[in-house]
Amino acid sequence: MQRTSYQASNCTIAATLQVLGEKWTLLIIRESFFGATRFEQFMTVLGCPRNLLSERLGKLVDEGILERSEYREPGSRARDEYRLTATGKELMPILMAFMQWGDRHRGPADGPPMLVQHVACGAPLELVLTCTEGHVVSSPDDGVIIPGPGALPAVPA
Repeated sequence: MQRTSYQASNCTIAATLQVLGEKWTLLIIRESFFGATRFEQFMTVLGCPRNLLSERLGKLVDEGILERSEYREPGSRARDEYRLTATGKELMPILMAFMQWGDRHRGPADGPPMLVQHVACGAPLELVLTCTEGHVVSSPDDGVIIPGPGALPAVPA
């Protein structure tokens, strides 16, 4: 498929990177999967500047990835906590893909620093590509990129 800048203008990868394509954003989402919900929890683990964390949390709320709710500990002022929405939980395979790639190419020689475990049986989870007919795709060469129903028409040369 010949690509043009016009065809690439509706690229969903680029649109996703507008939301997720920044290190702190992905690390906030990672920590959300680990159970962090409060600003101070994110601050403690991530160590990013407060204003940056506040901005990224707000963006994730605006994008529907996190939802903000108020909590109040006895004797303290009301504060916000942040929880993954259903949309946010759909990001788990993306984080797992980063993790599995990192385990293979950037991880310690003695094995992965963490595993994602299947709750029902305890076995590690792994990502596997399949087609809609259920065939396992073992190599990127087993797939081909074609225009989808939302593809824009080619720009005449």
